[in-house]
Amino acid sequence: MAQLTGQPVVILPEGTQRYVGRDAQRLNILAARIVAETIRTTLGPKGMDKMLVDSLGDIVITNDGATILDEMDIQHPAAKMMVEVAKTQDKEAGDGTTTAVVIAGELLRKAEELLDQNIHPSIVIKGYALAAEKAQQILDEISKDVDVEDKEILKKAAVTSITGKAAEEEREYLAEIAVEAVKQVAEKVGDKYKVDLDNIKFEKKEGGSVKETQLIRGVVIDKEVVHPGMPKRVENAKIALINDALEVKETETDAEIRITSPEQLQAFLEQEERMLREMVDKIKEVGANVVFVQKGIDDLAQHYLAKYGILAVRRVKKSDMEKLAKATGAKIVTNIRDLTSEDLGEAELVEQRKVAGENMIFVEGCKNPKAVTILIRGGTEHVVDEVERALEDAVKVAKDIVEDGRIVAAGGAPEIELAIRLDEYAKEVGGKEQLAIEAFAEALKVIPRTLAENAGLDPVETLVKVIAAHKEKGPTIGVDVFEGEPADMMEKGVIAPLRVTKQAIKSASEAAIMILRIDDVIAASKLEKDKGDKGGDDFGSDLD
Repeated sequence: MAQLTGQPVVILPEGTQRYVGRDAQRLNILAARIVAETIRTTLGPKGMDKMLVDSLGDIVITNDGATILDEMDIQHPAAKMMVEVAKTQDKEAGDGTTTAVVIAGELLRKAEELLDQNIHPSIVIKGYALAAEKAQQILDEISKDVDVEDKEILKKAAVTSITGKAAEEEREYLAEIAVEAVKQVAEKVGDKYKVDLDNIKFEKKEGGSVKETQLIRGVVIDKEVVHPGMPKRVENAKIALINDALEVKETETDAEIRITSPEQLQAFLEQEERMLREMVDKIKEVGANVVFVQKGIDDLAQHYLAKYGILAVRRVKKSDMEKLAKATGAKIVTNIRDLTSEDLGEAELVEQRKVAGENMIFVEGCKNPKAVTILIRGGTEHVVDEVERALEDAVKVAKDIVEDGRIVAAGGAPEIELAIRLDEYAKEVGGKEQLAIEAFAEALKVIPRTLAENAGLDPVETLVKVIAAHKEKGPTIGVDVFEGEPADMMEKGVIAPLRVTKQAIKSASEAAIMILRIDDVIAASKLEKDKGDKGGDDFGSDLD
């Protein structure tokens, strides 16, 4: 409020909280750092898991950074930006979500030290932007080209992404499945490969062990055959996909049919029956012995289909219909009258099987399927969910390498190389920006330090040893958390796609810069119903 000739001028409504300058920066940095600290313990092969319980009592147990932040009900606006970092990383690269958030948190911690020395935020921002740009160049230089047909490289990267998750006992087996799935759906466009992850379907069923997880070269649908009289197994299947109902349609407009005699009623019913029979005859005529329908199937149509020995499934999801088309080579037909033998797809086997007490339809043995299904099994619901998350990461990592054909060593090696080379770059730049670039370089060491810390090693001692070995032997030396010693990560097969590391640094630096730009936070008072028992609307109290 300002006094103007004795009259108060109200600019902001009552209850609005405002933080300006250093207060705003301090609170925002603190909020973002708390988020980074929360998931820091999950980093690396020896990282721990988090148990998240939502308001309904549902439990999620995971050490996947993006999942943890997604499940946490974060209120503070600056902390929400860290959630965005994880989401972007997950969308763009598929792995490295924890790495990105931890680096962002450390960049802000280092920035705060500079702000405490009265260095202006704009200088820190400029230094960070220069360092982030230089880091991308350095990563391009130290990355290696690989042959995307080399299954071993893809498998090593997939194993690296699964290590540290609950599913790591079977990491070799799961990595094999992930790589096979990606190679199967990869399509060549020009001289590059493209992988559409929508063509890899994950179907979860609890029961059995993780070892029973399998790759189906085709599609698995969580439905059952519509009529008990139909065959449950069809070999050399000719498959029709119909985006229509096998029912007598109602008229488009409101119409009334007046029937005045039993004969007319009989004729009406016979006509309905004839129409349904014609539909089924058409399916049989083109040679289909399996039919998937997106809408309903009339009871009478079911009877005729069963009589002809045709296996039929109804109310199949649109996404599943598209996957079936990609896997079997069938065309989705909107009108049954237009169905021809050219529209049919093929599969060696279509079979209804019981999985964990429920019927599922397996479409297997497709010639060159461009859609596949991974059927995930595990002892409990939480195990199955965590195996799915591990497989998703592995699939995305394999996709990155197939599309880009470039890898870097993992295990903290690229971060140490960046830290060493950015230090040299800082001296070239000079001025106050030098301090910011040096802070950026120092912040990147948080990754190898955290890997050591989470493995129960002495972080300072391990970091000193690894940096010394790195300077002597080259950019692929990182932290071997199992031996507690420096090791060549390429030789150990600990590798990551270049895209994952580049995106982690890009997302982290952009988020840190955005938070540092804020020097004024104006928070409207919360609505009465939100206040509840929170005791006021202290903006800072949202940090817990």
